[in-house]
Amino acid sequence: MSVLQKYLKQSATYKVISHFLVIFADFLETLGKIAQIGFHTLMCILKGEIDCKELVMQCERFGVSSLPITLSIVGMTSIIVASQVANEMVKQGGGNFVGLLMTILIVREVGVIMSGFAIISMIGSSLASEIATMRVTEQVDAIDVLGVDSIRYLFVPRVLSGAIMMPFIVILSSVIGVLLGAVTSDMFAGLSYRAYFDSVWLGLFMKDLGVCLLKAIVFGATIALISCTCGYNASGGAKGVGLATTKAVVWSFIAIVIWDMIFAVLFFF
Repeated sequence: MSVLQKYLKQSATYKVISHFLVIFADFLETLGKIAQIGFHTLMCILKGEIDCKELVMQCERFGVSSLPITLSIVGMTSIIVASQVANEMVKQGGGNFVGLLMTILIVREVGVIMSGFAIISMIGSSLASEIATMRVTEQVDAIDVLGVDSIRYLFVPRVLSGAIMMPFIVILSSVIGVLLGAVTSDMFAGLSYRAYFDSVWLGLFMKDLGVCLLKAIVFGATIALISCTCGYNASGGAKGVGLATTKAVVWSFIAIVIWDMIFAVLFFF
């Protein structure tokens, strides 16, 4: 029996299943820590325990620093989609609905999802590595020793800045995406700007804009919370910093996709 167990543990199937179970256990542990710290952070915000100076600095970091890459990603995605959709729709006689299709696609999904991916790549990884470095160099322990609530000091301004700045980023990137869609449709399919923008308002309602902004607030807070939590629980020196940053990026990607599915089911089904 022991020989059978030995061969079983050396099999590829056993290794894959074991690795999956380790990842799943790590996910549950991380989820619990995120929920616990998120509740603490929310209580601090509701009590008004906010460092306004630090909040302004984090808002500048979250919004201004990430704007070029966010606009680039959303803009290029809009160009790619419009270049393929507009020409085919014009051929099929649906040119009058290109603007409608592009606007709904960008406002509901592309603008907020691609903005979230850009924020995760640039800001989320930065937050995780910054706090992880503070943890492994015992700076977080020093903050606690001084009698300062490290979660209030580190989490509140970052999570709040994510919730505040993400809607502005999404609005600006969505506008750029719609405009670039119009330019691309004119270049690739010969669709006039008037025909494009006349159809924009046919299917775009306040509900779409409201859901988009609500989704942006949730995405921004979630990215900041997960990134900070992964960094906060880092250990093991430089290797731990790298692992914490990787976990922050991976879990943030998964989280916003799950949130996006929840919003789609709640508001559009």
